Amino acid sequence: MPEKRYTNLDYLKEITGGQDDILKEFITLFFDQLPEFKIGLHEHLSHKRYKELGELAHKAKSSVMTFGMEDLGWKLKELQLKTQKLEDIESYPDYISEFDLVIGQAELELQEVMDQLA
Repeated sequence: MPEKRYTNLDYLKEITGGQDDILKEFITLFFDQLPEFKIGLHEHLSHKRYKELGELAHKAKSSVMTFGMEDLGWKLKELQLKTQKLEDIESYPDYISEFDLVIGQAELELQEVMDQLA
């Protein structure tokens, strides 16, 4: 059984017309966004800035969906909706932990892709 992959680049390959240089640009842009997402989600949570947390979750959702991380995208959407109503605040850290886990794996997968495209 193949190992679980968190990323799926079919959509990106389709919109880039299979052009490796454009695909690499998309991945590079994603890597450039990651510190904002990783640091921002933790900082907003620890400072109880729930409105900003939800806004950043929304922004991250679009990026992760582009790279085929559907499950994480839906989790970020859930988090965004919960922050709008300040529901289940005690569950927010779980969403951030899942984000960290999936993004860590996704980074490894995308770095492999970058190495293969180089």
